[in-house]
Amino acid sequence: MFSALEDFDFNLLHDSDFKEDSVREVIVHPILRELGYTEGGLNRIVRSRSLSHPFVKTGSGEREIRIVPDYLLLASNKPAWVLDAKRPNETITSGEHVEQTYFYAIHPDIRSHYFALCNGCEFALFEKDRHELALHFQISEINHCWDSLYQLLAPLQFDPGAYDPPHESIGAEDTSGFYASIRPLPQIKELKKRSTKRHYGVHGYFTSQIWNVVQEYIKNFSQPGDLVLDPFAGTGVTGIEAVVLGRRAINIDINPLSVFIIKTLATAIDPNALSDAYSQVVSKYEQLCPKSEDQIEIALQTYQYPRDISLPRDSDVESVEQLFSRRQLAELSLLKHLILEITDEYIRDHLLLMFSGLLTKINLTYHAPAGRSPGGGDSGIFKYSRYRIAPDPTFLDTMHYFRSRYKRITAAKKELAPFLSQVAAKDFLIYQGTATDLAGIQDESIDYVYTDPPYGAKIQYLDLSTMWLAWLDLLVSDTDREQEIIVGGRLEKSRENYRELMAQSIDELYRVLKFGRWMSLVFADKNPSYWHTIVETAERAGFEYMGAVPQSTNLPSVKKVQYPSTVLSGQLIINFRKVRSPRAIMKADMGDDATELILETAEGVIADNNGATIDEINSVLIVKGIRMGFLDLLSKKYDDLSPILDAKFDFDVATQKYQQPPNRKFRNAIPVNRRLRYYLFAFLTRRRKQGDDPEFSEIVQHIMPLLKNGITPEDQTILNVLRKLAQETPARRWRLLDEGQMRMDGF
Repeated sequence: MFSALEDFDFNLLHDSDFKEDSVREVIVHPILRELGYTEGGLNRIVRSRSLSHPFVKTGSGEREIRIVPDYLLLASNKPAWVLDAKRPNETITSGEHVEQTYFYAIHPDIRSHYFALCNGCEFALFEKDRHELALHFQISEINHCWDSLYQLLAPLQFDPGAYDPPHESIGAEDTSGFYASIRPLPQIKELKKRSTKRHYGVHGYFTSQIWNVVQEYIKNFSQPGDLVLDPFAGTGVTGIEAVVLGRRAINIDINPLSVFIIKTLATAIDPNALSDAYSQVVSKYEQLCPKSEDQIEIALQTYQYPRDISLPRDSDVESVEQLFSRRQLAELSLLKHLILEITDEYIRDHLLLMFSGLLTKINLTYHAPAGRSPGGGDSGIFKYSRYRIAPDPTFLDTMHYFRSRYKRITAAKKELAPFLSQVAAKDFLIYQGTATDLAGIQDESIDYVYTDPPYGAKIQYLDLSTMWLAWLDLLVSDTDREQEIIVGGRLEKSRENYRELMAQSIDELYRVLKFGRWMSLVFADKNPSYWHTIVETAERAGFEYMGAVPQSTNLPSVKKVQYPSTVLSGQLIINFRKVRSPRAIMKADMGDDATELILETAEGVIADNNGATIDEINSVLIVKGIRMGFLDLLSKKYDDLSPILDAKFDFDVATQKYQQPPNRKFRNAIPVNRRLRYYLFAFLTRRRKQGDDPEFSEIVQHIMPLLKNGITPEDQTILNVLRKLAQETPARRWRLLDEGQMRMDGF
């Protein structure tokens, strides 16, 4: 095992001062030492060795050009491999840095079999002769990959007599130790939703997980080589990030659109062949694009487009073709016709993926944003979760946005290329199917499940995909609709239907998951009954509840925009473990009065946060309800907590936070210091808005009636809390500190 970086704070890699020299000394050098290389002797680290360029000289005197690899590693005093260090923000799996290091490896004085790059975040090892990745991993996961790294690069591997192996075994890691221990629940603060090209901007969809949150969960609950399952795959974030991290993956979704997006994105292709086909389509389109009304009508009679395909009942129009103007239909049908002329199936699918992404903007539901560029708007399908025709439709240039789709898709493919080249087809399975029947997966074969299941009635995925499915000629069967886990939709499914199907899915997930392994379910519905369905079903199946983590997303989801009062701005990630003897969740006998539980919880969150949003209250309530056993009680009585909160608390529209009404006491369950902090904060905030700082005596007089029975702690106790929130002015008055200056210890 490798332990030299065990205490390293990987957040330092995001510091602008952590540059290439830091990567060398802090990351690379400990790895080389642990592999068995030293500063002297036969197995030696040679730093910055200057080599003459074998091919290029300059000037009339043919002056030599010198090239300098960061590290040349010698085994038995012979060149074994080379390594170059880069800054943390530099790419090391493709591009000029790889080409440069390859050039070192083929130098006549070196001729090494391997060459490697490390940027502090990742380590990439290439085979020189094949110019392919032999090993690639995140430095934060080096423990999992150490055996493979050692077996490839230790001096012993280049000369059997060069190195004495350590006394401990160098064999495969014993995975029972990793899974035998209880894993901590990840707490991710930094969100990087738009920082990758492989996810952001590839294709519009109704839900999408933030890739770095998914990555952290996969890294936390699995090891390289493990098999990760997502049976509600969406756009494939779980599967793709699993592959990026060196795992194997299975992505399943009942929606053919989802499967098409993921399969195309995950298929390795020749970028030059794609570029040639794209140029061919664009050239023909520009020649044939209908301009006049007569040409539009001729195009509509010549090329195929969706006809008589009905839309959901709540749509503004009846059929798919009515979502487009005559010009849009003509342009899109011509473009699709030209794409279908491409004979290479995989290249054709990539062009169709660009075409499908284009449909989001080229239709009559497209709503242009006020005060922004016309292309920065959104489709009514995403904006309102239904086919809503825009009051004043915006007509965008079809070919301009098709070119934009090409740039986004090619950027995504370039970013993914190093990872896809390592993955065999059997290691990333993608297929259409239902989570209620995972018949294609063997019992106890999955190492980790991370998935984002549907939220009741919020999104009817198949219905809302009708436009894309029609243009892509993808079919949805009656069986698919019967198995879709939603409330409502064309089949008008009930909550009971939803619960039954969700229960079947969880039973299947239990069957395929190995013992000792974890399942993480993402959920963001405020309705306690849906939460209770998941928790109760998981427990009945045999899972043990291990805890839920509120996870911020910072950006509003489609569900949140459409359902602000019932969908969380963030989400809760609820975690279960499959064990032999699971502990049951306690069921509390609290009578019928769940309102008191809600109010007490709300007051605690308000006190802790100096006011609280409904999302913050609901997240705490759900977690507390599971842990303390009253979630089933809530599920029987409340679909929406808003009416209770509105009746008992003041709502600040500006901050979107609930506040304790002035002069009303907190319930006794909240510790006195927390109550004091809230009362002081609220009182000083009001006085600051009035431009007036109170004296200590005024503060005490205000606080006393709010505490139990009007009895206050000692004045010194109030003063101690006050000093953490405010400062005394020269006039012996108290002024609230800025939030960053307040001390939160002791609460």
